[in-house]
Amino acid sequence: MIRPPFWLIAFIYFMLFSLVLAIWAAFDNTAAINAFAIAIVVGLVAIYIATTSIIVEDGELRIQRAHIPVKYLGTSQVIDKKNFSFERTRGADPAAYFATTFWISEGLKVEVTDTRDLTPYWLISTRKAEELAQALKS
Repeated sequence: MIRPPFWLIAFIYFMLFSLVLAIWAAFDNTAAINAFAIAIVVGLVAIYIATTSIIVEDGELRIQRAHIPVKYLGTSQVIDKKNFSFERTRGADPAAYFATTFWISEGLKVEVTDTRDLTPYWLISTRKAEELAQALKS
Protein backbone atom coordinates (compact mmCIF):
# COMPACT_ATOMS: atom_id res chain seq x y z
CA MET A 1 0.00 0.00 0.00
CA ILE A 2 1.20 3.46 -0.88
CA ARG A 3 -0.55 5.94 1.36
CA PRO A 4 -0.37 9.71 1.05
CA PRO A 5 2.20 11.32 3.36
CA PHE A 6 1.21 13.08 6.56
CA TRP A 7 1.91 16.54 5.11
CA LEU A 8 -0.58 15.94 2.28
CA ILE A 9 -3.27 14.70 4.67
CA ALA A 10 -2.65 17.72 6.90
CA PHE A 11 -2.93 20.05 3.89
CA ILE A 12 -6.21 18.46 2.77
CA TYR A 13 -7.73 18.82 6.23
CA PHE A 14 -6.38 22.38 6.56
CA MET A 15 -8.21 23.35 3.37
CA LEU A 16 -11.40 21.56 4.43
CA PHE A 17 -11.39 23.09 7.91
CA SER A 18 -10.78 26.53 6.40
CA LEU A 19 -14.00 26.02 4.49
CA VAL A 20 -15.75 24.92 7.70
CA LEU A 21 -14.51 28.08 9.42
CA ALA A 22 -15.86 30.22 6.59
CA ILE A 23 -19.24 28.47 6.83
CA TRP A 24 -19.29 28.99 10.60
CA ALA A 25 -18.53 32.70 10.15
CA ALA A 26 -21.26 33.13 7.56
CA PHE A 27 -23.96 30.97 9.13
CA ASP A 28 -24.64 29.42 12.52
CA ASN A 29 -23.25 26.63 14.70
CA THR A 30 -25.53 23.98 13.20
CA ALA A 31 -24.26 24.66 9.70
CA ALA A 32 -20.68 24.59 10.98
CA ILE A 33 -21.18 21.24 12.74
CA ASN A 34 -22.72 19.76 9.59
CA ALA A 35 -19.89 21.15 7.47
CA PHE A 36 -17.35 19.74 9.95
CA ALA A 37 -18.87 16.26 9.70
CA ILE A 38 -18.93 16.47 5.91
CA ALA A 39 -15.30 17.69 5.89
CA ILE A 40 -14.19 14.68 7.96
CA VAL A 41 -15.89 12.29 5.53
CA VAL A 42 -14.55 14.11 2.45
CA GLY A 43 -11.03 13.96 3.92
CA LEU A 44 -11.30 10.24 4.57
CA VAL A 45 -12.57 9.65 1.03
CA ALA A 46 -9.66 11.70 -0.37
CA ILE A 47 -7.18 9.60 1.62
CA TYR A 48 -8.83 6.41 0.37
CA ILE A 49 -8.70 7.58 -3.25
CA ALA A 50 -5.05 8.65 -2.93
CA THR A 51 -4.01 5.26 -1.51
CA THR A 52 -2.50 2.99 -4.15
CA SER A 53 -2.06 -0.76 -3.91
CA ILE A 54 0.60 -2.67 -5.84
CA ILE A 55 -0.04 -6.43 -5.82
CA VAL A 56 1.89 -9.23 -7.50
CA GLU A 57 0.04 -12.54 -7.12
CA ASP A 58 -1.34 -15.34 -9.24
CA GLY A 59 1.11 -14.43 -12.03
CA GLU A 60 -0.28 -10.93 -12.41
CA LEU A 61 0.80 -7.39 -11.55
CA ARG A 62 -2.10 -5.24 -10.35
CA ILE A 63 -1.97 -1.55 -9.60
CA GLN A 64 -5.40 -0.19 -8.70
CA ARG A 65 -7.63 -1.36 -11.59
CA ALA A 66 -4.81 -1.88 -14.10
CA HIS A 67 -3.39 -5.39 -14.43
CA ILE A 68 -1.01 -7.31 -16.66
CA PRO A 69 0.22 -10.91 -16.56
CA VAL A 70 3.83 -11.14 -15.37
CA LYS A 71 4.70 -13.30 -18.39
CA TYR A 72 4.30 -10.19 -20.59
CA LEU A 73 6.75 -8.15 -18.52
CA GLY A 74 10.38 -7.86 -19.56
CA THR A 75 13.28 -6.17 -17.84
CA SER A 76 12.81 -4.06 -14.76
CA GLN A 77 14.89 -0.97 -14.13
CA VAL A 78 15.08 0.62 -10.68
CA ILE A 79 15.05 4.40 -11.07
CA ASP A 80 16.49 6.65 -8.37
CA LYS A 81 15.22 10.06 -7.31
CA LYS A 82 17.59 11.89 -9.62
CA ASN A 83 16.34 10.18 -12.79
CA PHE A 84 12.70 9.54 -11.89
CA SER A 85 11.55 13.10 -12.49
CA PHE A 86 13.10 12.97 -15.98
CA GLU A 87 11.46 9.60 -16.72
CA ARG A 88 7.98 10.86 -15.84
CA THR A 89 8.30 14.18 -17.68
CA ARG A 90 10.66 14.96 -20.55
CA GLY A 91 11.93 11.39 -20.98
CA ALA A 92 8.49 9.80 -20.94
CA ASP A 93 6.86 7.92 -23.77
CA PRO A 94 3.23 9.12 -24.05
CA ALA A 95 2.10 5.55 -24.75
CA ALA A 96 3.50 4.26 -21.45
CA TYR A 97 1.35 3.43 -18.42
CA PHE A 98 2.07 5.69 -15.46
CA ALA A 99 1.28 4.43 -11.99
CA THR A 100 2.94 7.40 -10.34
CA THR A 101 2.22 9.67 -7.42
CA PHE A 102 3.65 13.14 -7.04
CA TRP A 103 4.88 12.53 -3.50
CA ILE A 104 7.14 9.57 -4.37
CA SER A 105 10.03 10.42 -6.66
CA GLU A 106 11.61 7.01 -7.15
CA GLY A 107 10.38 3.78 -8.60
CA LEU A 108 10.53 1.08 -11.23
CA LYS A 109 10.32 1.01 -15.01
CA VAL A 110 9.03 -2.32 -16.32
CA GLU A 111 9.18 -3.20 -20.00
CA VAL A 112 6.05 -4.70 -21.63
CA THR A 113 6.93 -7.49 -24.08
CA ASP A 114 3.43 -8.31 -25.37
CA THR A 115 3.42 -7.59 -29.11
CA ARG A 116 -0.34 -6.93 -29.07
CA ASP A 117 0.02 -4.24 -26.42
CA LEU A 118 1.04 -0.79 -27.63
CA THR A 119 2.23 0.17 -24.15
CA PRO A 120 6.05 0.10 -24.16
CA TYR A 121 6.53 0.10 -20.38
CA TRP A 122 4.96 0.75 -16.99
CA LEU A 123 6.45 3.47 -14.78
CA ILE A 124 5.61 2.76 -11.15
CA SER A 125 6.17 5.01 -8.12
CA THR A 126 7.34 2.97 -5.17
CA ARG A 127 9.81 3.24 -2.33
CA LYS A 128 10.39 -0.53 -2.52
CA ALA A 129 11.49 -0.82 -6.16
CA GLU A 130 14.03 -3.60 -5.49
CA GLU A 131 11.42 -5.75 -3.73
CA LEU A 132 8.90 -5.20 -6.54
CA ALA A 133 11.50 -6.10 -9.18
CA GLN A 134 12.28 -9.33 -7.30
CA ALA A 135 8.60 -10.17 -7.00
CA LEU A 136 8.16 -9.71 -10.75
CA LYS A 137 11.09 -12.06 -11.51
CA SER A 138 9.70 -14.94 -9.48
